[in-house]
Amino acid sequence: MSPGTSTGTEGDGGAAAVLGALVGRGWTVAAAESLTGGLLAAGLTAAPGASRAVLGSVTAYATDVKRDVLGVAGELLAERGAVDAEVARQMARGVRTLLGADWGVATTGVAGPDTQDGKPVGTVFVAVAGPDGAGVVRELSLDGDRARIRTESVRAALALLLGELAENAGAKDTEHNGGNGCLQP
Repeated sequence: MSPGTSTGTEGDGGAAAVLGALVGRGWTVAAAESLTGGLLAAGLTAAPGASRAVLGSVTAYATDVKRDVLGVAGELLAERGAVDAEVARQMARGVRTLLGADWGVATTGVAGPDTQDGKPVGTVFVAVAGPDGAGVVRELSLDGDRARIRTESVRAALALLLGELAENAGAKDTEHNGGNGCLQP
């Protein structure tokens, strides 16, 4: 995501728009974070009305926590390390299941100052898992210092979640309103 790109209300990184979409549909969200260390949850809960949609979060900074709490496959972590697209996907699915949320959102990556798992600083994966259980992941290659990488990771995670919420809501509206693809007579 480029600097200066807005994903919602100015200054909130898109959290207000995400919460509006969640509350409007009666959905809930849970966050699983590694490199962002709680910033994603802090952003979500800073918006007014967050308690109507945000169930909680897990800061899974250690690899063992990703495995033991969020259910990320130990073999995957051993083979690829914690900075990986499938790890992010499993984190999002895991926190969704663990906390009983409709949606899970996750971040994992390298904020610096050193490389991790052979990945350069600025390599980040954000993931979202929804009610269908599938999950979508975006890989980011971010520039800047540790603080900027973490902040941009949160923005990207919120933007991905907002996009998935909008896509899912549109599909539901089409289905319920008798549009193309409706299974109702």
